[in-house]
Amino acid sequence: MESQSGNSGNHLESTLRENRIFTPSEEFCAQAHVSSLAEYRERYARSIADPEAFWAEAAGELDWFAPWSRVLDWQLPQAKWFVDGKLNLCHNCVDRHALGERADKTALLWVGEPTGEERRISYRELHGEVQKAASALRSLGIGKGDRVAIYMGMTPELAIAVLACARIGAIHSVIFGGFAASAIADRVNDAQCVAVLTQDGSWRRGTEIPLKQTVDQALEQAPSVRHVVVLRRTGTPVAMQAGRDHWWHELVAGADAVCASEPMDAEDPLYILYTSGTTGKPKGLVHTTGGYGVQTYLTTKFVFDLREEDVYWCTADIGWVTGHSYVVYGPLANGATVLMYEGAPNFPDFSRFWQIIEQHKVSVFYTAPTAIRAFIKWGDEHVEKHDLSSLRLLGTVGEPINPEAWIWYRDKIGGGRCPIVDTWWQTETGGIMVAPLPGAVPTKPGSATLPFFGVEPDVVDRSGKPVPAGSGGLLVVRRPWPSMARTVYGDPERYRKTYWSDVPGCYFTGDGARRDEDGYLWLMGRVDDVINVSGHRLGTMEVESALVAHPKVAEAAVVGRPDDLKGQAIVAFVTLETAARAAGDLEALKQELKRWVAQEIGALARPEEIRFTDVLPKTRSGKIMRRLLRELATTGKIAGDTTTLEDFSALARLREDEES
Repeated sequence: MESQSGNSGNHLESTLRENRIFTPSEEFCAQAHVSSLAEYRERYARSIADPEAFWAEAAGELDWFAPWSRVLDWQLPQAKWFVDGKLNLCHNCVDRHALGERADKTALLWVGEPTGEERRISYRELHGEVQKAASALRSLGIGKGDRVAIYMGMTPELAIAVLACARIGAIHSVIFGGFAASAIADRVNDAQCVAVLTQDGSWRRGTEIPLKQTVDQALEQAPSVRHVVVLRRTGTPVAMQAGRDHWWHELVAGADAVCASEPMDAEDPLYILYTSGTTGKPKGLVHTTGGYGVQTYLTTKFVFDLREEDVYWCTADIGWVTGHSYVVYGPLANGATVLMYEGAPNFPDFSRFWQIIEQHKVSVFYTAPTAIRAFIKWGDEHVEKHDLSSLRLLGTVGEPINPEAWIWYRDKIGGGRCPIVDTWWQTETGGIMVAPLPGAVPTKPGSATLPFFGVEPDVVDRSGKPVPAGSGGLLVVRRPWPSMARTVYGDPERYRKTYWSDVPGCYFTGDGARRDEDGYLWLMGRVDDVINVSGHRLGTMEVESALVAHPKVAEAAVVGRPDDLKGQAIVAFVTLETAARAAGDLEALKQELKRWVAQEIGALARPEEIRFTDVLPKTRSGKIMRRLLRELATTGKIAGDTTTLEDFSALARLREDEES
């Protein structure tokens, strides 16, 4: 394979090529917020020529208690948006709908994991419940600027807790309900939280997760917490510490029914969210109120092309940034009907998601590529027995999607008629940065396509110089955007060094990407997942995509291990389709897959080693933990942080595969 970079020391090699293009239907375009590529390009050009005017116009669609004096104050790396403006995001997500025409519209449609459990909460009812929850927090002495940890399952009360904190100006720190006690303690201590909101337990694949018990263990090491509020969900008896612990239902029952929204400065912190999966001190990204509210509102409206009648389902847990931005704040600011599901996609069987879509007429469905690959592995028969004709738009989030999974998603879930919005963004960006507007932008399987309005990404080398079209480089953002994280909590120097020091004058995303001849962006994976083979820097995502394109492969994760000759050798961990695993000669299949990769993207990318495994280690948000696989491939053992791992038995099974 010829290098396309001209300088493999500065650029990433890009080998993935995808020529299929899918245009939105005339019917979809006719009803879309942005209905043609020409309209998108014209509006995008205006947003880049005068971004402050663009974002000011968008902000005008929300309710403000006091106007801003200046749209942007930018002193790299510090941004202030809507300076001096006053607003409250709970008011914008709840009150302005509950006190208007959407009062009786369903805001939250909740489905419990135990079959048959459902709740519908209108905007009027949500308004009442959020006010009582906010009053309950105030009765405990919690107010503006206090940090409140939330460690709950996917119940409506989790969304209510987030909104109640926003209402009174308390800074919420949602901790994913799968984290261990040590991870909770680290996050609570870093933020000096004064309270924890939790529940007795939650359901996951029919098993109770003991949340309150885990909180109790964590608080042995977290002296700042004065109050614990416990939602009764499973009914399992839990220990309640007198003076500290309160039952949610008792506290709320005695709370005032009216709780006014606290006027918040646009730059007041809204929440802290800790990035996961690394060793050392947790990194708490701080998002503020005004800019975050504006960008999540606008991206939800345009990227998902929301209509009044939509039933919108983002499958992310609120414990992750996707749940913050696209389960709670963005959709509710738009007055959408938001479906929340408590449990796992394969309980009580592999068709649970499709049964929910059919029953509740879901029209917009937003999930992760890793989940899509799991659906493929489980078999089409689970999809085909359900009517998914209510769907009109599909989305993906969390990592690049390989083209074969994209095509399956379009054909099997979307019936060949639903546009797919492949969204690129990060915890740090707060909101969607790159995605096709579904009525305007033709899509290419595997590409996040074009930037959102007001966002200026670029693909550059280490010096900040743009690389040629078709070459791989570092994905950066050249100018500030409203929903950007403002700092790392308590450590502004870490924020500057991590995000603003690698490429001069730019926010460095940590991702590799390339731009094709149409200006479309193709994500190539994390730069720290790059493998340097004989002086050529390859993104792992492209090798994984080639492997998954093989009909016998369900999922793949690729890492590098040190190699005396090549610098690094490619090691692929592969899960097979069930029939392929049972079919026989696995050694011959390994050789077949090596030849396949060489044929698909070049001999340079041929894996040195392929290991078959029943399972890949993943976080509960669905991301493959390549760091653990890299440790295993390099040292034969795993010693790093595993607190975010979903299924700890995955490690034991990987070790068994290693030994066999």
